[in-house]
Amino acid sequence: MSASKPKLVVIGNGMAGVRCVEEIGRLAPDLYDITIFGNEPRPNYNRILLSKVLQGDASFDDVVTHDWAWYQEQGIRLHAGHPVVRIDASARRVETSTGLFADYDRLIVATGSSAFIPPLPGVGKPGVIAFRNVDDCRTMMEAAAVYRKAAVIGGGLLGLEAARGLLNLGMEVTVVHNAAYLMNRQLDRTSAEMLQRELERQGMRFLLGKITEKIVGRKRAEGLAFSDGSKLQADLIVMAVGIRPNVEVAKAAGIRTNRAIVVNDYLETSCPGVYAVGECAEHDGTVYGLVAPLFEQGKVLAKVLCGMETEPYRGSVPYAQLKVSGVDVFSAGAIGDPDAETVLQQFDGIKGTYKRVLSKNGKVAGAILYGDTAEGNSLLGYLKRGADAAAVSRSDSRPENGGGSDAVAAMPDEETVCNCNAVSKAAIAKAVREGANTVELVRDRTKASGSCGGCKPLVAAVVKHALAGGGSAGSEREEDAAVCGCTTLGHAALKEEIAARGFSDAAQAMAGLGWTRPDGCPACRAAIRYYLGSAEAAVAAGAVISAGAVAMPVSAAAAEAMTAAAEGAIPGAAAAAEAGVSAEERTTVTPKLLAGVVRADQLRRIADTIERYGLSFANLTGEGRIDLPGVPVEAVGALRETLGLPIETAGGIGREARILIGARSGKDAQTAARIGTELERRLHRLRLPSSVTAAVVAGFADNASGLLVRDIGLAEAPAGWEIYAGGRSERPIRQAQLIAVEPDEEAALEIAVSCLQWYRESAYYGEPVWKWLDRIGLVAVREKLLDPDRREELLGRWFGERHPSESAVPIGI
Repeated sequence: MSASKPKLVVIGNGMAGVRCVEEIGRLAPDLYDITIFGNEPRPNYNRILLSKVLQGDASFDDVVTHDWAWYQEQGIRLHAGHPVVRIDASARRVETSTGLFADYDRLIVATGSSAFIPPLPGVGKPGVIAFRNVDDCRTMMEAAAVYRKAAVIGGGLLGLEAARGLLNLGMEVTVVHNAAYLMNRQLDRTSAEMLQRELERQGMRFLLGKITEKIVGRKRAEGLAFSDGSKLQADLIVMAVGIRPNVEVAKAAGIRTNRAIVVNDYLETSCPGVYAVGECAEHDGTVYGLVAPLFEQGKVLAKVLCGMETEPYRGSVPYAQLKVSGVDVFSAGAIGDPDAETVLQQFDGIKGTYKRVLSKNGKVAGAILYGDTAEGNSLLGYLKRGADAAAVSRSDSRPENGGGSDAVAAMPDEETVCNCNAVSKAAIAKAVREGANTVELVRDRTKASGSCGGCKPLVAAVVKHALAGGGSAGSEREEDAAVCGCTTLGHAALKEEIAARGFSDAAQAMAGLGWTRPDGCPACRAAIRYYLGSAEAAVAAGAVISAGAVAMPVSAAAAEAMTAAAEGAIPGAAAAAEAGVSAEERTTVTPKLLAGVVRADQLRRIADTIERYGLSFANLTGEGRIDLPGVPVEAVGALRETLGLPIETAGGIGREARILIGARSGKDAQTAARIGTELERRLHRLRLPSSVTAAVVAGFADNASGLLVRDIGLAEAPAGWEIYAGGRSERPIRQAQLIAVEPDEEAALEIAVSCLQWYRESAYYGEPVWKWLDRIGLVAVREKLLDPDRREELLGRWFGERHPSESAVPIGI
């Protein structure tokens, strides 16, 4: 390892810390010299699956997530079995109980948590054990070989899993719980009673509402005594009543702690250069003990440590999708909130299924599923985006809303199947196409179901659907799927045929390619028009004119009239009638404000226009535009001269980029406006296959203008300008990926323009930038754009395709 690299030390070799390191390795593999200290003398493993080891369903090797070889391959120095006992924050050094020292530039505290052991009399006797790590599993297995009766204190998930394992080992097991029903933090009484009946059929016994007073026995544990005077005989006592964050080392170093180590939205502690993640971290008063939030924290922290712009961590929606002793259970949100109302409740005693959805202030606030959890991801999506409660009843009216093939087919390809590892339905289907034909192979390739395991039934359903050729699961590539019902050609084949055969217009292309409907449909006509490639072809005889979202074939006269009206000329009566344009008709006019920047004199002229034409209102759009609905069609040309601005109308052709700007200060705002305006000038009138929104952010502002969820983003950074691509602001939200870092704004503009030029040339009609990037591949895009010769070729074609006049044809769609 290079001595020149900054040193990153991680205290904790568990799931949260290692996942963060894994993300750092993906983002910037050569940035840090990394050292990890772990308490246990073994590599990282999935602690959630320990119950499978105890139950005999898996070996320890089966639950290892990162073997010894992984650390070597990543160049990570691992000190397993060397607990850190001291942090010297002033010297930036850590010390272990075994006498090892390590200096750091950045320190991640990922010490996790320990089992909470209540201070009961007799708790220190032999025969009393927690259930937290591999050693605990082995101790319980050894005890089961000698003793017969076990008591598990705690009726939560961990306690029930331990009880199931001890049953498998041949012991008689009684679960003792101080609440009125099992898993009271995740379930309601109805679902808990259903679970209890099932577990009783499996052989478990339960004592509910019992307060343990002490552990009895002379030399070792022999049973429990309760506050009501009753007793229970037991040879093995398993404590599963909760966890306690491990904060002692941080607290001794002067780092601020509460219940856990207090962190801000970027996982920073009160000590400079020290960060915390996982079960030992407390964010906004909350300590998370579930896998998905810990991984979400790790992703944010990895970007912070790599110096990359990132959305701050705003907390997580608590949820659990589990298999409790063979029973599928899903729970999310405010289950115990007394102010939450039940909006949907379904019970099927024959199938053994239960569903309940809660709302608060009209929004989905919580959900419970028992027996069939296939809807878990959908309900979690409602929770995360604060959906109206009515959305649940609408979705519930669809057939086969559970785990059937229809439900899987209805899932969008982008929907997340494995929330712990952010694996989508499309990613699973892609893995199946590439040969991963079992859940286990898909898990190895994508990590889907590899963490908590709760999504395994849904992963299995998606795999089955993909193997059966289910189209929406991605068994057929998007470019191979038919453009529409008018043809069997996919986008790739249609684009190739049009390029090879030189069709002059849409009608000729449809006739020559054997369209089943001579006039086609809006979907295929729009795609053909785009692939024909030029505005001139779109207004020729038999062309297709797009009016808003509707496209229709019209004659040359009608096309000319429509275009003339959009440009401000008054069409002839006959042509106007055929085109459906009359002197009395009105349209929506949008003055084109480059990068959303407008001057005072321009605003005055826009206000005058509203008054002059008696418009009811103007609409300020989310993309920095001002829509003027209701302008008479015959006034469009004069209006262009009055405003002194290019304008977009509903009769124009093609889709253009929208530019947003963001900044930290007034000076930075001027910089962002200048660059944004220049970017929009360079993209002006270039037709794009789908809507594109770009953002320019100056002054190191934190994700201003939603930079990371835009199709293209330019962000000022210490090293110059970062260029991003492939973000998405709609659900499911996708974060843009870093394409390049350039030293100055001109170089950054060239990268952005060449990226969009390649997108124009190689994307399918209607394919957004993020889908195009997924299909082409981030590496391929970087290689092409960072090669000077190939980039110059793209820029040359971009320059040649720009329209010679900025006011000759209408703008937009």
